[in-house]
Amino acid sequence: MGYVEGKNIAIEARWAQGNLDRLPELAHELTRLNVDLLFVAGDQGLRAAKEATATIPIVVAACDPLDSLVASIARPGGKATGLTCISSELAGKRLQMLKELVPALSRVAVLYNPEDRNKALEYKQLQEAARGMNLTLRLFEARSPGEIDAAFVGMVDDHAQAVVPLADPLMNFHVKKLADLGLKNRLPAIYGFREFADAGGLISYGASLHWTYRRAASYVDKIFKGANPGDLPIEQPTKFDLVINLKTAKALGLDMPATLLALADEVIE
Repeated sequence: MGYVEGKNIAIEARWAQGNLDRLPELAHELTRLNVDLLFVAGDQGLRAAKEATATIPIVVAACDPLDSLVASIARPGGKATGLTCISSELAGKRLQMLKELVPALSRVAVLYNPEDRNKALEYKQLQEAARGMNLTLRLFEARSPGEIDAAFVGMVDDHAQAVVPLADPLMNFHVKKLADLGLKNRLPAIYGFREFADAGGLISYGASLHWTYRRAASYVDKIFKGANPGDLPIEQPTKFDLVINLKTAKALGLDMPATLLALADEVIE
């Protein structure tokens, strides 16, 4: 789009390293620099940015519902707009794919971070889908890397047959760890983003984070050229990618159903 860092755009980056508690502090730090726009990740980032400023335009890339933070998806109002990959709304579809992959499946572990308020809604959607498939869900909490390890020990002790990690900044920060633990403990898993399958996770289904962040740049460009953020609709994905890691499937002793292979956007061999 013609922007060259250090020439006609300056980027001040701050990273919370998966710790949501740091977001308000970082948002205030950036507003004190008098930036022209705030680009934030997640509804937590948007909330922190909106609390830090009422005047600086905000662009958000989120994967959970933004309804409580904007007037409407079509016309957000205020100073914020952006994109959502609606990852949490695909929870039931992911569970269905896991059941297709493991036909004898009856007991599923759900790994989530209780400090992310969005996960309660996502878990409810999983429960509704599980009832229709006669699946028992068992909830395991993790607020830190150590608790992720402990959760997998608990899953094995609880005789879980598979695991569904609910994506949030903590889980996304530990992509390789989650993929490795699934394989080590012989637990088939389905994830929200292809980065997990790339790292050795079994299967992923969701919108492309790469696409979401590239599209976000067009919102930044429009606002720099004078557009009012509140008039720019929040964009939602129209395509979801299914990525299958066949190498991991073979290591787990799973035969990948032809129906899933036919639907796959990419198969990692």
